[in-house]
Amino acid sequence: MAKTLKRAAAFTALARALTAGARGGRPLGERLAALPRMIRATTRGDYDGGMRLAMMAAATLYVVSPIDAVPEAFVFLFGLIDDAVAVTWLAGAVLAETDRFLEWERTNPRVVVK
Repeated sequence: MAKTLKRAAAFTALARALTAGARGGRPLGERLAALPRMIRATTRGDYDGGMRLAMMAAATLYVVSPIDAVPEAFVFLFGLIDDAVAVTWLAGAVLAETDRFLEWERTNPRVVVK
């Protein structure tokens, strides 16, 4: 149940981010530019995104790795589907987490935004 809720939240964040430009939300460029700051703040211990960053890194490695849970060579369609699900989750997670980080950055007075 919890995995389903997290997956639904990631898909919702992805849909919101893709339509945000038309509704005045944060643009994709701003979110992607926040990634290095988010990683730096997490490694310094200022931001609590360590586990989420680790999961995003693991999903990235899974997608780019030549070793898959379901290899495309044997079961072509299912091999592509698991990669598509991983990429979709990753995109939604990055968008949701950068949105959360930007809000944290905005409300945290001791952080200097450059």
